[in-house]
Parts: sequence; C-alpha cells; structure tokens
Amino acid sequence: MPTVTEALDLIKRGADEILLETELDARLKEGRRLRVKAGFDPTAPDLHLGHTVLINKLRQFQDLGHEVLFLIGDFTGMIGDPTGKNATRKPLSRDEVIENARTYEEQIFKILDPAQTLVMFNSSWMSAMSSADLIQLAGKQTVARMLERDDFAKRYRSGQSISIHEFLYPLVQGYDSVAMKADVELGGTDQKFNLLVGRELQRHYGQPSQIVLTMPILEGLDGVQKMSKSLGNYIGIHEPPNEMFGKIMSVSDDVMWRYFLLLSFRPQAEIDEWHRQIEAGAANPRDVKFALAEEIVDRFHGPGSGAASREQFVRQFQKGALPDQIPESDVSCGPEGLPIANLLKEASMVASTSEAFRMLKQGAVRIDGERVEDRELRFTPGSEHLVQVGKRRFKRVRVRARA
Repeated sequence: MPTVTEALDLIKRGADEILLETELDARLKEGRRLRVKAGFDPTAPDLHLGHTVLINKLRQFQDLGHEVLFLIGDFTGMIGDPTGKNATRKPLSRDEVIENARTYEEQIFKILDPAQTLVMFNSSWMSAMSSADLIQLAGKQTVARMLERDDFAKRYRSGQSISIHEFLYPLVQGYDSVAMKADVELGGTDQKFNLLVGRELQRHYGQPSQIVLTMPILEGLDGVQKMSKSLGNYIGIHEPPNEMFGKIMSVSDDVMWRYFLLLSFRPQAEIDEWHRQIEAGAANPRDVKFALAEEIVDRFHGPGSGAASREQFVRQFQKGALPDQIPESDVSCGPEGLPIANLLKEASMVASTSEAFRMLKQGAVRIDGERVEDRELRFTPGSEHLVQVGKRRFKRVRVRARA
C-alpha cells in the first residue's frame, strides 16, 4: 500500500485545487475508506475525453482503496444546471432524464472498478423530501450568497432573468453530499461554488465538511477551447479506435503533455523522463504521442486495439496510403463556380470558411493529391475531386450544377 505522502501526491496530480489539503491529509492518515463523490447530470450521456478527466481521478481514488459514489443527478437534471449559462436552461423531462441515464454505467465502467463503485440517483432522497423540507433547505442560504456565483452575478448585472428554481440547483447538489455522507467531492473548476455549498450544508447538518477537489477543464483538439461537441474539437469515447487514435495524434506536442497529465495512468516519473528525453533531443515527440494514443484507445476498445490503430495510422499517413473507405459528398453551385473555401465548408470538411482559409494558409489542403494554397481557386459544375484536409479528413466531392 502506498504511504499517505504517496497517496496525496497521486491525488494532487493534475488537480487544480484542493480545499483543504490539510483536511485531506488528516483523513488519509485515519486509514479508513473514504467516500468520494462526483455528480453527473444525465443531459449528455455520450461522453468525450473531457468528461473522463473527473472519472480518471475517481479511478485513482479507487486504486488507493477508496469507494466512489457516482451520482447520476436524475432529479437535478430536471432543474437544469445553470453553470456557465447566460440564460435559463430548459429543464429536461423525466422521460428524457431516464433515457439519458441508461447509457452512463456502460461508459463509466470502462474506467471505474464496478466493485468499488456505488451508482446513486439523487431522486432517491429528493423525491421523498416534502415541500416543508425543501423550504427548510432553502433557508440555509441567502440570495446574496447565491449572487456571489459568477454566472448568476453576470446575469443579474446585465438584466438577464434568473429563475428561482436555478437557485435550487446548488442547494440540491450540496444536499446530495449530506445525503451521501461524502468525505470528498470532485468537480470541474466551474463547479467550485456548488461544491463549497456542499461543505457548508454538511456543517449545517452536523457532518464533517467534505474536501473539495477541482479538476481543470480539458482543452480540445485545437489546444485552446475546452473540449466540446458543439465546437467540434472533441474525442468521443465511443468513436472507432482508428478515428480516436488519429485525433490524439493530431494534437500539438505542447498539448500532448496536458493530455498525459489529465488522461494517462502511466507513472508520472515515466512521463517526466519522456519529457526530459524530448527536450534533450533523444526522443521523437511522435513516438511518445504514439504511447499516449495506444493507452487511451486500449482503455475504451480493449487491449491490443491501440497497437492495431497505430499500425493503421503508420500505413495510412506515414506511408501515404488512402483510407479503405472514403466518404462522398455532393455540393452545388452556379455557372460561376464554387470557391474552395465554400466547397470545403459545404462538404463538411471544415466548420467555417474562416477555418478553410486557415487550413489553406497552413498548407493543410490537398486536391487530388496536390497541395493547394490559392484562396481564389474555384470548382465548376460536373467536376469530381479527392479532397484532403489535414492528415485524417478525406472526401470524394462531386460538384453539381445548382437546380
């Protein structure tokens, strides 16, 4: 078993903040099994690697012998988490919440140990709470305290509406910690206010206050914006192994270390040694990134999947082979022709014409195998081309005459 110092070092790895570290140190020294809570609203059950940052930290707690309380917020999901929102979010219906919640267990147990995981639903205690109980809970916080929350404060100052039920969200999330008798609660940095409400409510209800551990928000493939499906910079955990592998290989060498920190289970000493070797010119960043991509693909697709994806990646991109299957797309235009930026956007190879211009400038666009940088290039009706953007995106694009 690791020492308390070793356990604390593992828990701190990649964490943004621990409130309070001295309390965590004291509880670890007690030698008992801690109850470690993390809550997830069933609003987006298809997880991407950004979601797994918290789940990876939960697994590290399990490896240290502690119990994970994986809370599916089926009750709070019907309120709608206002965190980071500049407007009231439409609550989910009960049927939507239940449907979304069904997929969670299959996904989380690709990382967590089922024997050390207790899956809970906060409707178990919140549905049994009377209106009088809820009013009593609401009396534990003031409106002034709620308006200390950054997103509420911004909306209040700008005159945007805040519904009363949104104030209930952090209260219910905090009460979850009371009902679950949590020793530690994990959340993203954007959840800090809610996690601290849990500490306060536990104190009101005569319990020891939970330790709060916040984790950073993982950047997406662009290395700038947070990983998000809406931004198109995500890696889904259900994506095919070759696609997942290729996306990981596309991140910059700088962002690679961030992914190692928040996604890898390799010993930190091994990662530090790779970093030293690359800085000394004794190792190729590509080979280190191979190790990261293999580890993550194996995690979600089974042992050996990463190695197979690596072979495919080398065959396809380092030896110039085309993918076995190339998707097709039709675009239309008038007799004046279609500008290349519009062709790339309409064929869904880029998200915007701005991105198309950026890819052209970077020399990342090929038409029929030839690199293209001319922003003024146009395509006429009746033509067909093999279009490549970056290393992984291929399409056969047919240009049709507009009807």
